[in-house]
Amino acid sequence: MSPTLLVVQHVDHEDAGLVGELARQRDLTLEILRPERGDPLPDPMASKNSIALVLGGPMSVNDRNQPGMDWLRQELDWLTAWHQQRRPVLGICLGAQLLAVAAGGSVQPLQVGAPPQQLKELGLGAIHWVADPSDAALLNGQSSSSLVLHWHGDRIQLPADAILLGSSLHCAEQVFRIGAHAIGLQCHLEVDGDALERWIANDHDYVVSALGPEGPVRLSQDWRRLGATLQIQGRDFFNAALDQLIETSKAR
Repeated sequence: MSPTLLVVQHVDHEDAGLVGELARQRDLTLEILRPERGDPLPDPMASKNSIALVLGGPMSVNDRNQPGMDWLRQELDWLTAWHQQRRPVLGICLGAQLLAVAAGGSVQPLQVGAPPQQLKELGLGAIHWVADPSDAALLNGQSSSSLVLHWHGDRIQLPADAILLGSSLHCAEQVFRIGAHAIGLQCHLEVDGDALERWIANDHDYVVSALGPEGPVRLSQDWRRLGATLQIQGRDFFNAALDQLIETSKAR
């Protein structure tokens, strides 16, 4: 029996994207969960054939104690229990932040320079793989760097047992794993061109604040030139990730 991919989604325009496409090709069943709408999250003890995909959103994990954000605190509690049971999980952006905090790490505003100044890392750019591929099957077939989409203003402080896999110039903690069951990406490899245009439309002010008034147009132009490369590299990474997480789900 194929595993179920539990897609924990936080906003309409950030969906499973390429991960969902690859999962369907493997005959995985996708179950969309919207905790911000009150959808209940499954009991980790009773989810022995499930993989969690926790997606992004405009909120920060540090917003969980703000008014109206009880659902985010409850989601973190659920993911903490999920991780403690070593259930397979792939976290992207906010999902990676939640995973890191669930495992004992923390999240802080991204700052660069001296004196430190807050930075929004946004746009197409490189990450550099920093782990030896012989120690990380996820990186098999990857070159020394990959093109990704950045879209965040926070930085993850990794838990002690996390293995760092990928870094960018401005933010060291871009891709990590915890054991064989948990994978986190601060960056985005799951996006296609249609999705990117939805992101730009929904987060227009955020794009302008990071890149200036010409930012939305330039980002669309960059995607037309480079988006195909990003999707090829994303397909390679997520195929390897699904291979690993499916094996983990079978072993539980």
